[in-house]
Amino acid sequence: MELANLEPQIIWKNFAALNSVPRPSKKEEKVIEFIRNFGENLNLETTVDEVGNVIIRKPATQGMENRKPIVMQSHLDMVCQKNSDIDFDFETQGIAMEVDGDWVKAKGTTLGADNGIGVATIMSVLESNDIPHPALEALFTIDEETGMTGAIGLKPHQLKGEILLNLDTEEDDEIDIGCAGGIDVTASQTYNLEEAKGQTIKITVKGLQGGHSGMDIHKGFGNANIILGRLLYTGLEKQNLQLISIDGGGLRNAIPREANAVISVRNSAEFVDEANNLRRAIMEEFADIEKDLQINIETFSSADKAISEDDSAKIILVLKSLHNGVYRMSPDVADLVETSNNVARVELNNGALKIMNLSRSSVESTKYAVAEQLKSVCELADMKVEFSGSYPGWKPKPGSEIVKLMEKIYEKDFGQKPQVVACHAGLECGIIGANYPEMEMVSFGPTIRGAHSPDEKANIPSVQKFWGFVKQILAEIPVK
Repeated sequence: MELANLEPQIIWKNFAALNSVPRPSKKEEKVIEFIRNFGENLNLETTVDEVGNVIIRKPATQGMENRKPIVMQSHLDMVCQKNSDIDFDFETQGIAMEVDGDWVKAKGTTLGADNGIGVATIMSVLESNDIPHPALEALFTIDEETGMTGAIGLKPHQLKGEILLNLDTEEDDEIDIGCAGGIDVTASQTYNLEEAKGQTIKITVKGLQGGHSGMDIHKGFGNANIILGRLLYTGLEKQNLQLISIDGGGLRNAIPREANAVISVRNSAEFVDEANNLRRAIMEEFADIEKDLQINIETFSSADKAISEDDSAKIILVLKSLHNGVYRMSPDVADLVETSNNVARVELNNGALKIMNLSRSSVESTKYAVAEQLKSVCELADMKVEFSGSYPGWKPKPGSEIVKLMEKIYEKDFGQKPQVVACHAGLECGIIGANYPEMEMVSFGPTIRGAHSPDEKANIPSVQKFWGFVKQILAEIPVK
């Protein structure tokens, strides 16, 4: 079945149009122009602010003029991840999609349903002429996935809406009323190079499912950087090991799926034997949850220079010591991850090292507690550590008028109560709320699986359900 034949056709039409436009984070020029043209072609007031956010305003439909004005918000950028055997350029190509049963997915890349389904939904409301709604501001932010700089750059008083509907969560039975904040923790150092003294060995970890470093951090998925660090640690006590290069992970908000290291080892046969023993143990550990995991250990010849054994040991000890995964569960909200860290990216090339982490927490003090723990470990190894990109969480307000309305509509339309939750992902609501503290906010969306990985897919029946829910909410927004 083609996407054009899926219901609701208006959503899938707009999603396909959006996905034909390249939109990597920090390179959104094409999609900004696409959305600007979309609004202007509808003869709606359309503006692009200083940082690149697009705001499109649509007047209330007849009879809805006395309702509270609303903001519908989604982000334009997408996480760009692909399988290693796929030749694809996210900066020039549109996403190739296919229907697989009840799911829409991409061919070897991220789908962009995060947050493209939300964007397509707002586009559908804007171009409709038969959906009742109050005065509407459509806010399309940029760079949500790599810094939330669009939301950070949004000026006070740009928006007039009293209620914000953020369409950026991934379970269709959930109404989200809070989220985690985050901070980037980056360690770096430069090392002198010397001649490699042993046999060159390459270790490759691949085939992990990856996933969202907030929403999936508690699921026990493998982190390729952590697994690689365990394998490298095997060589510290009995073998003399030098690091030549490391290339692990990618984006800060994606659980690393692949990592590799090229090393030089004097007692290579002994190292390979011990590393293979650990490889078998790791494969058994992850047998049920990471069925496609591959770990390859191979020897070859190389003339590349390496860093010293002492410096190599410091890096490996750091990789073995960095906290990864859940740091603390919330004592206030059942089953909610309060604080976590993702060891997202490790790169060593020509003696230059960088280790990138994303720490998240719904409690500001604990966010800095885990960040400072990472900093302490890295500074003990003489690395330089920088904190950047800090953004606040979003404090839940379960008794707000919009939350009560959505609970009532959901129970009436679907015959059961929704889950009113806070999530461990970073949503833009916390940042926007800092400039608009009186605005009521809620986040919801259709069911999406595997966000931030090439396994990402959107559930077709869920999108149908979500579209009906959105329309009913718009029709019942309360009076001013």
